[in-house]
Amino acid sequence: MGMVLQRTKAQRGASVLGVAALFLLLGKAAVFGGWQLDFETGVAISGYNDVRIPGDSGTKLSLSKELSTDPSVFLRGRLTYVIGSRHSVSAFAAPLTLKAKGKLDRAVTFEDETFPPDTPLDATYRFDSYRLSYRYDIVQKETLSFGLGFTAKIRDAEISLESSSAEAVKTNTGFVPLINFRLDYRPLERFGFLFEGDALAAPQGRAEDVLLGITYTPAEKITLKLGYRILEGGADNEEVYTFALINFVTIGSVISF
Repeated sequence: MGMVLQRTKAQRGASVLGVAALFLLLGKAAVFGGWQLDFETGVAISGYNDVRIPGDSGTKLSLSKELSTDPSVFLRGRLTYVIGSRHSVSAFAAPLTLKAKGKLDRAVTFEDETFPPDTPLDATYRFDSYRLSYRYDIVQKETLSFGLGFTAKIRDAEISLESSSAEAVKTNTGFVPLINFRLDYRPLERFGFLFEGDALAAPQGRAEDVLLGITYTPAEKITLKLGYRILEGGADNEEVYTFALINFVTIGSVISF
C-alpha cells in the first residue's frame, strides 16, 4: 500500500487548539470594542478539480470530470473584533470535504501507488482553511464602505485515492499570505450588495475565496446574506500539481454584539 501521511492526528489537533486559543485571546480584548459573528452554510459544488501527485511524475486526472463528485453541505464561520470604527481583526475557520468515485479507462499513478484501468475508485478532496485577518476601512460613508487588509492563512489539505486493494494519501499543511478586501454598498435602508474575500496570485500558485451577494438587515444588529462564492487556486511544483474551482451557493448571517 503506497500511503504517505505527512501530518499526524496530534499535529492536526494542535492546529485546532491553536485556533481555539486565538479565539480566547481575542475574547480577552472584548472590552475595548465590538464583536461580529459571521457564519455561512449552503452547498459546495465542484467545478474543475485536476490533480497530479507527484507533480512531476504522477498521472494527471480530474476528480470532477473523470470521476463523479457529489455536492457537499458546508459550514464556515468568522469571529470579528472591531476596534474603533475602521479597524477589525478576525479569526476564521472553513472546513471542506468533497467525495468522488468512479472508474478510469487507464492506469493511474498517484503518490507512487498504481491503480489499474477499470478499477472502482473512491477519492477524497479535503481543503480546510484557518485564517487570521486584519482590515482597515478606507471608505466609510452612510451607504458605502470599503476596506483593505491582509490575511494569514493556514491550509490543511488532503487528497486520497482508494480502491478495494490499495490506498494512497497526500497531505499538505502550509502558510499562505493573502490580500483581504470588503466592499459593502447599501443603496436602500435595509438592502445592499456585498463583495468580499481573500485573494493573491504568485509564481508558486494562487488562491481566491470571494463572495458576491445581497444583504438584508431586518434589525440593527442582524444582517442576512445570500450569494455565490468561489474558492479557486492551486499549486504546480515537483511535489504536487493541483488546481480546483469550488462553487458555493451560500446563505448566512452577521450578528453584532
